[in-house]
Amino acid sequence: MKERMKLFVAWEEGESVSELARRFGISRKTAYKWIARASERDGLRDRSSRPGRTPHKTPESVERIVVAARKRHPRWGPKKLPRVMRMIDPDVAIPAPSTINAILKRNGLIVPRRRRRRGPSAPSPLTEYGAVNNVWCIDFKGDFRVGAKRCYPLTVMDGASRFLIACQSMSRIRTQTVKKALRRAFAEFGLPTIIRTDNGAPFASRGAGGLSKLSVWWINLGITPERIEPGKPQQNGRLERFHRTLKDETARPPAATLSAQQRRFDKFRAEYNELRPHESLDQRPPAEFYEPSTRILTRDESLPRYPLHVESYRTDRNGCIQWRGRRLRLNSCLDQQLVEVRKVADAHYDVYFGPARLGRFTKPNSKTKTIKLDTSLEVLPGLPV
Repeated sequence: MKERMKLFVAWEEGESVSELARRFGISRKTAYKWIARASERDGLRDRSSRPGRTPHKTPESVERIVVAARKRHPRWGPKKLPRVMRMIDPDVAIPAPSTINAILKRNGLIVPRRRRRRGPSAPSPLTEYGAVNNVWCIDFKGDFRVGAKRCYPLTVMDGASRFLIACQSMSRIRTQTVKKALRRAFAEFGLPTIIRTDNGAPFASRGAGGLSKLSVWWINLGITPERIEPGKPQQNGRLERFHRTLKDETARPPAATLSAQQRRFDKFRAEYNELRPHESLDQRPPAEFYEPSTRILTRDESLPRYPLHVESYRTDRNGCIQWRGRRLRLNSCLDQQLVEVRKVADAHYDVYFGPARLGRFTKPNSKTKTIKLDTSLEVLPGLPV
């Protein structure tokens, strides 16, 4: 502004435009422009470069619908909001996701997040998700306080379709309460082929094969338990990422009671499965891809079946068997179960319970009355081996 004012004053004092252009280092055209503007209303101030007419500007009516859709679902992004916009106005012209993102930013409806630095992903030996009901993922979301109690949400998700099978609030982690919730899920949606878990209770134990009473029950139902590697939650990443969404939508802040919190879970589960678009599913909800399993829960459980030519033994109540007159301790969770002893080399034997390898032992000498099982020979960290 000071330089422009000096230019105008020098011109009024009689200095030529050519001399002024050379002295101020500008073109004569620019000098004439500022001299002409000095007598106008805005004077020598910078003017907006915004065009007077924008034919491709998003109409205000569409912008209002975008804002209304975001307020209905405060945590839905630009790729999911078009589904809600069509519910508000079926004839609305849907802008591009980048335009919706700009509208949200302009209206203060987006809070920028700090970018995380992530390491390269490691290859996983776990089973591919494949078709629906091939792999179910199950885990407990981190607990939080609800009133005077703690809430431990149990979540079960179909890995292929992302369909949320169950979301059950529990006041504590117990095998019987988990078994009860899973029995309801099996009765409604059938049985999966594999259930993937972490290595915590009640899904696994430190006993042979990592089996717990819950995973023994799954094997007796014809379901193969599969565990991720310890300390690698990214191997169950679809469920881990879902837990962040579950917390944002239902537990910020939490409800006053467990029953009220469960009502939130039920409402969110219906919305997540039937309405909420999923980016990996081409912005369609999981319910459009999921259908119940053809494997129906007909009986509570049955013992695993082995070929007639193999050695099979029934465990006692302490999870032990008598192998050729010697006591072999396996896992206390194997109460009255049928296991297989398979010869793998001279004097070396593997013990299996269904698809789960429990360990290996070496044939002892004649004076030894008990046999020690070596459980450190797993080929893979998960089941089956």
